[in-house]
Amino acid sequence: MRTLVTGAAGFIGSHLCHRLVADGHEVVGLDDLSDGKLENLASVPEVRFVEGDLRDERVVQDAARGCEVVYHQGAMRSVPRSIVEPEKTTDVNVRGTLNVLLAAREGPATVVFASSSSVYGDRDTFPLQESMSPLPRSPYAASKLAGEGYCRSWWSSFGVPTVALRYFNVYGPGQDPANAYAAVIPLFAIACLSGTSPEIHGDGEQSRDFTYIDDVVEANLLAGRAPQQARGMVLNIGGGQEPTSINEVLAIVARLTGSRPEPTRVDSRAGDVRKTEADISLAGRLIGYRPAFDIKRGLERTVEWFRSAKT
Repeated sequence: MRTLVTGAAGFIGSHLCHRLVADGHEVVGLDDLSDGKLENLASVPEVRFVEGDLRDERVVQDAARGCEVVYHQGAMRSVPRSIVEPEKTTDVNVRGTLNVLLAAREGPATVVFASSSSVYGDRDTFPLQESMSPLPRSPYAASKLAGEGYCRSWWSSFGVPTVALRYFNVYGPGQDPANAYAAVIPLFAIACLSGTSPEIHGDGEQSRDFTYIDDVVEANLLAGRAPQQARGMVLNIGGGQEPTSINEVLAIVARLTGSRPEPTRVDSRAGDVRKTEADISLAGRLIGYRPAFDIKRGLERTVEWFRSAKT
């Protein structure tokens, strides 16, 4: 099967490309390399890489031609970054998603859209269910919600099969700690391995439903062959366990690295929510999603990767 992965040189996109190639699929990878790195695809030369901008309709059309499934991972990521650059975030994430859907309609192709748990905003009731009304707190979250709406409308208006996956705090080997908007786990791993002071925003008791990268990749593959009843739907993709506080994540990473870090406390970040926790029962029923990694097993693999990369 021929597939397109947008954001192919990024963290999730490159892991997805590796899995698709290993499973014997023909893979086209599209990325503008603004955040992604070609080195993430160095071990999968089978991927036909296209450097291009999601906002360029012709580039997206050409990349998607002949593809049966489009895994749309490409986006301008990060809540804090969207606070700084709301116009660009909206342009890339909304216009880019529209271009992907236009190309899929020509295919026709199934679209698996990477959304985000940030669309829920701050809540008092948990776990978070897809039936809850979204309350986005940032331009990034709003752009992902808009993408979900476009996907749903493409299914109802044009019959283009779509599934939107709301990711909950994805982490794992290969996540870039050097990015200005890097996630907390790679930053903690590097700090503990190098003996520097990790940075914690706020009191560190904010908690997250951390989801290991292999589970996210599996969710995408399941969504790419989703049955009729899943089309046009939005599904939570979480870790399937109790949320873990930022302080607890640091404690686990410290044990795994044999370090005793002294964290630096800084102000909370604009747009951040206090807690995330996914109800993944709908994804389990509709596409058979069952996460295989708990936080301890996932962190073990992640820290080991960073340890190997450091030496």
